[in-house]
Amino acid sequence: MRRTSHYRLLLLSFIIVALVALTTVTSANHSWNGFHWSRTSNPFTVNLGDNVSGPWDSVLGTTAGDWSQSTVLDTVIVPGGAKPRNCRPTSGRVEVCNETYGNNGWLGVAQVWITGGTHITQGTVKLNDTYFNTPTYNSTAWRNLVSCQEVGHTLGLDHQDENFNNPNLGTCMDYTNNPSTNQHPNSHDYNQLVTIYSHLDSSSTLGQLINRVQDFVHSAPPEWGRLIRHSPNGKNSLYELDLGNGRKVFTFVIWA
Repeated sequence: MRRTSHYRLLLLSFIIVALVALTTVTSANHSWNGFHWSRTSNPFTVNLGDNVSGPWDSVLGTTAGDWSQSTVLDTVIVPGGAKPRNCRPTSGRVEVCNETYGNNGWLGVAQVWITGGTHITQGTVKLNDTYFNTPTYNSTAWRNLVSCQEVGHTLGLDHQDENFNNPNLGTCMDYTNNPSTNQHPNSHDYNQLVTIYSHLDSSSTLGQLINRVQDFVHSAPPEWGRLIRHSPNGKNSLYELDLGNGRKVFTFVIWA
């Protein structure tokens, strides 16, 4: 009788552990429409072009280190290939830029080029010092959150939560008015990347391809296409621009 009870207790323990593991995996469900970099093996590397200066140097280092903790990818800082003012994209990688872009309303913008329905071909991240030089946003916490989140979008991630009034989830992929505990990815972000990149492709969109057409810079709302999503408080927006022939540009905006 005691042996039977012991076996039952052991079986119950195994079930609880399995349920916890399953919850951990399935709770990571913030893939961005399945968009991903095409590649033929894991882990793979996404190059981040360094077009930043000042306090952004250390922030970009933190962002790259954070996302490289993923088991399926690394983000590596390489010399920039763009002028910060326009932050022109480079095929096969992500250009990260900071500049005083003006009082245009946005803190940060991530733009991602898609081809073939789901494959990311290039991306840019713009960080607007016009606002980060003000007392409200001039902090490492705000810089970490915006840099981490915008680079996260270029990897294929969406937001975990879009309600600014909810408690912080401890991830940069969470909407918040207080970035203190939302400066870095969390385990759900890493789990989601594993899910997104669980399959391999027959070709790669990584690395600069000489014959690939580089698109022009889409630098203002009239050039971002149609608004397809807006947060309730107006702090975040997503735009879609259809370029034809299966090519699109998506623009994630964090408004000040």
